[in-house]
Amino acid sequence: MGMRSLAAGLGVLLEAASAPRQCSGCHIGHLGGVGGCRAKAKRSGFPSKMATKQFLEEINKWTGQYNVSPLSWNVAVKFLMARKFDVLRAIELFHSYRETRLKEGIVKLKPHEEPLRSELLSGKFTILSVRDPSGASIALFTAKLHHPSKSVQHVVLQALFYLLDQAVESFETQRNGLVFIYDMAGSQYTNFELDLSKKILNLLKGAFPARLKKVFIVGAPMWFRVPYSIISLLLKEKLRERVQMVKMSELKEHLPRECLPEYLGGSLKLDPLSWNCRFLPQQNGHPDPLDELILVPLAAPKDNGSVHVPGPKSMTLQELLDHVSHKQKQGIYEEYEDIRRRSPTGTFVCSLAPYNQEKNRYGDVPCLDQTRVKLAKPYSRPELTDYINASFMDGYKQRNAYIGTQGPLENTYGDFWRMVWEQNVLVIVMTTRLEEGGRRKCGQYWPLEKDFQVCFGALTITNLGVENLSHYKKTILEIHSSETRERRLVSHFQYLSWPDYGVPSSAATLIDFLGAVKQQQRVAVSTLGPRFKGHPRGPPVVVHCSAGIGRTGTFCALDICLSQLQDVGTLNIYQTVLRMRTQRAFSIQTPEQYYFCYTAILEHAQREGLLLANHSRAAQEKSSPGH
Repeated sequence: MGMRSLAAGLGVLLEAASAPRQCSGCHIGHLGGVGGCRAKAKRSGFPSKMATKQFLEEINKWTGQYNVSPLSWNVAVKFLMARKFDVLRAIELFHSYRETRLKEGIVKLKPHEEPLRSELLSGKFTILSVRDPSGASIALFTAKLHHPSKSVQHVVLQALFYLLDQAVESFETQRNGLVFIYDMAGSQYTNFELDLSKKILNLLKGAFPARLKKVFIVGAPMWFRVPYSIISLLLKEKLRERVQMVKMSELKEHLPRECLPEYLGGSLKLDPLSWNCRFLPQQNGHPDPLDELILVPLAAPKDNGSVHVPGPKSMTLQELLDHVSHKQKQGIYEEYEDIRRRSPTGTFVCSLAPYNQEKNRYGDVPCLDQTRVKLAKPYSRPELTDYINASFMDGYKQRNAYIGTQGPLENTYGDFWRMVWEQNVLVIVMTTRLEEGGRRKCGQYWPLEKDFQVCFGALTITNLGVENLSHYKKTILEIHSSETRERRLVSHFQYLSWPDYGVPSSAATLIDFLGAVKQQQRVAVSTLGPRFKGHPRGPPVVVHCSAGIGRTGTFCALDICLSQLQDVGTLNIYQTVLRMRTQRAFSIQTPEQYYFCYTAILEHAQREGLLLANHSRAAQEKSSPGH
């Protein structure tokens, strides 16, 4: 590993150590009429009770949908304490914690069984038996005891989670926080595992219910100091105040001798075996109450990270034809009504927060907390937030194949292009005109004519050329970042044949448009070469209409179903829309759009010779009014 890549990685590692946010008045979003704010709660004298009720109401709406036990009051308080009773931030923390544990497989831990027991008792990581003067717990990681070639990272993380979980069971730790000592004294380069270090500090920063007060890097070798000196200039001011690199002899200036082990200049006899043993239960058999929640998938079982995979109820084309013939149009509408009646899977706290309302085109079209796209917060623009009304959506056997989003508002143009840049987007799909029926549907967020430019912060977007086709426009845009001096090409496709109301009279033009979009994505991905390490089909395609759920959902549903049809010869529109709604709530806005998915696929099958024309036409005629 070169020094440059090491420095970059360490920048992420240390930047993750802390990212405090401020409350700006009444900033707690809510559902179902639950109101209030942290500032008001403090003035009322009972912030914890009020915030805990709000937190539990939101989280238990989610748990209730999966028929699992509700979150307990004590667990809720633990997450709220870590975020100073800011309900919105506590909910985000809970989901980050849960998703991190699920991703790393940190569930059903059995501390008395190998290899976890040996890792817990190795002394590599421990919680000291004393606290600092403010009452904070002190965690110690001894780098020289870590041997990446002999350790399993998964087990190391299990041990870390287990010990930290035990430590924060203490109300005193919840209230007073955590001091982390990263002891590098006597360690070699072979003891350093960048990926593990990043995961540990990312965990402490945003995926664990504990207040991180200080990080002390002790006795750093010379090879560590060079990359640290480079990246320290890029750290946020508050983070620089929390992360300190100190010599062993200097550590006692920050912590009293009685709080430090003898070998670190203190008076405490190091006894990690006994210290860690106190956290071990008498025997296995006391399950973590959060295991049940952690094991609940966000949506359907996944394949290759995607919710959209062939299922037991998938239909062949002939079965789909029979299904439409049997149900007729009214029956398909009723099928949609069954989908529409289902409550959204997840929460909308961030989207409904008062300070984000002006960023939503429509007040009744929020995006789910669990799948929302989070914008990065540049150091040079601290006033920017991470919110945009946009959701990651899976494609067929491809996680995060799309970003479904609303038509940008004038005050969100910059956010939109930040998202495009940060997510390495190559293709943007627009399925609406700027105005329809005298109503504004979307803002003019890109330069309309060749050689015209628009600028948003550090990003300049230039129109390199427009191609006018029969049913859509294709515009090649160049994005230039003044911060990195990098230039990228993005293709913008605007479909023009969707009528003001209803759906296209024929699916042919929309499916041809879909084909052109997919072809451009393939070409663009091929130009990335080996530097792109993501999914073979590339980064997400941004898809938007006006609200980002109706035409956007229809476009994505057709792509998913046609991709599955091409892959295995089956599809299931009902299941596809259900699963799609777990990621972009309310996708497919009307029964007409849902029915169009059926007729479009049958029309496509007829056109491709996959169904006899007279059979397909007869089914559609039978299901139309008057039959």
